[in-house]
Amino acid sequence: MESHSEGDHVDNRIVSTWMIWGFFWAIFAPAVGILLSLKFNYPDLLSTQHSHFGRLRPVHVNGVIFGVFSAIFLGLVYYMVPKLTGVRMYRETWSKYAVWLWNGTLLLALLSVLFGYNKGLEVAELPNPLPLGLIAALVIIGIQVFMSIARRNEEKIYVSLWYIIAALVWTGINLVYGNLVVPYAAPGVNNAALHGLFLHYVVGLWITPAGLSVVYFFLPVAARSPLYSHKLSLVGFWSLAFFYPFVGIHHYLFSPIPAWTQTVAIVASVMLIIPVWTVVVNFFGTLKGNWSKFHDDFTVKLIIFGAAMYFIGSTQGSVEALRSIQKPTHFTDFVIAHSHATVFGGYVIWVLSACYYVWPRVTGAVFHESIAKASTWMIMLGISGMVFILTLQGLIQGTGLMEGTEFVDSIVSMKPYWFLRTLTGITMDVGIALVGINLLMGQRTAGTGT
Repeated sequence: MESHSEGDHVDNRIVSTWMIWGFFWAIFAPAVGILLSLKFNYPDLLSTQHSHFGRLRPVHVNGVIFGVFSAIFLGLVYYMVPKLTGVRMYRETWSKYAVWLWNGTLLLALLSVLFGYNKGLEVAELPNPLPLGLIAALVIIGIQVFMSIARRNEEKIYVSLWYIIAALVWTGINLVYGNLVVPYAAPGVNNAALHGLFLHYVVGLWITPAGLSVVYFFLPVAARSPLYSHKLSLVGFWSLAFFYPFVGIHHYLFSPIPAWTQTVAIVASVMLIIPVWTVVVNFFGTLKGNWSKFHDDFTVKLIIFGAAMYFIGSTQGSVEALRSIQKPTHFTDFVIAHSHATVFGGYVIWVLSACYYVWPRVTGAVFHESIAKASTWMIMLGISGMVFILTLQGLIQGTGLMEGTEFVDSIVSMKPYWFLRTLTGITMDVGIALVGINLLMGQRTAGTGT
């Protein structure tokens, strides 16, 4: 274990506090997902006024996005920014307000959803004015990050900082737009179009740049290899910034929304192959000549596996935006395979991988390698199995519907696949929970590292 150095600018306590919240969400939100998957086969299971599918589903989705992923990512921001700027975070005393404001607001918001307070828009279900708490937390963190960069001792701004800046700015604006504008701006089909933009901005302008910032920082430092190509990182960043704002309507093909907007969304979705493939090439190229780290280091192992799932899921997303592919796949679990491959298989795994690097350095804890190995295999086998099963059943159901199968009959034929989906989901979710439990239960050493 490395000793604490004088040049270290990281506030260890705030980083660990964010991560503890992330570990809590990593147990809670996937557990809700398991219950939801069981309800496909056993719809009356544990069903009450507050625990039926319609109330649990937004708790699961928002818990994963704003809880598991976001809490850990924001903790990593408080680790990455001081390291990349060479200065302590601006106004460090503000940090504690941000962590409790974000997680306290989310906890209250999810409880409100369980009690029936819901705006009725996907990923914008949290009742107003509670999203203002999340927005305020992002403003605090954004000011800290921008001012730290302005006061930096490092001349260059590394690519991770580009992605962090973009994620904070885009998402601060998007949360205002999705929660305070979309619900009241326009009725009917126009509202669906506006909401489609917000929903995809959460994925493409929050989760994606945030997740990529983590990999661009932790893959080189964990593998002890320089980034393969700075030019590729710039291509990936600017192509994401240019194409992603236009993809939001690709879930509304064959709808009353103007056809030209649907076509623009299709073109932009296909063009997203550029940032996806360039960043994956960059990640794999970084390990060139140093692939032994994939076997020896849990951070590297999970990042590379996550990159593979990100490549599969994102390429699948670009392809399914085509009109000819949407006919057999839309409204089936093929789409759910895509979302789980990217969000769980890519982004959540990436932030968890960074925890293996950061947690021992900010707490002095030494985790158990045997548990880490077991949880890693559970995560990889679980998400791989789930994506395969969901993709298969989606294609089976979609082609059946195109051949004239009654919708109810198509649902009945899916039940065996849903059962396998639950088993793979339990495997994956237990593995994710074990990451946090393993790190929290790790033995403490004399000091914290850097």
